[in-house]
Amino acid sequence: MSEPEQITVHDFVGGMAWFEALVDRFYDRVEVDPVLRPLYPEDLTDSRTHTALFLAQFWGGPTTYSDQRGHPRLRMRHLPFAIGQRERDAWLGHMLAALDAAPVPLPAEVSALFVEYFERASTAMINQP
Repeated sequence: MSEPEQITVHDFVGGMAWFEALVDRFYDRVEVDPVLRPLYPEDLTDSRTHTALFLAQFWGGPTTYSDQRGHPRLRMRHLPFAIGQRERDAWLGHMLAALDAAPVPLPAEVSALFVEYFERASTAMINQP
């Protein structure tokens, strides 16, 4: 008797295209946010790509992010930027709004996984009082 096939969150939500759309909705908000916009480069193309690849990999997708950029080291990569509670809250608000704006809503238990991760990860990036 074989083991049942495990489906990843990445596959469940629709693969890379779903993460790219999530990240596009997020960065569309960041582009006009007076708190967050100064933290990002003028051209958000690479930021969009890196974030989508990271999230897809984190949720069980291909390892393209690590193959191209090495270990994620999120805290280290974010240390050059002053991130306080205000920046964390703005980032989280935009990410949760992007999640809520998905054209096909996720089941509550899957959405809760994303919310919990985004809350935890955004808090871990705080590096300013």
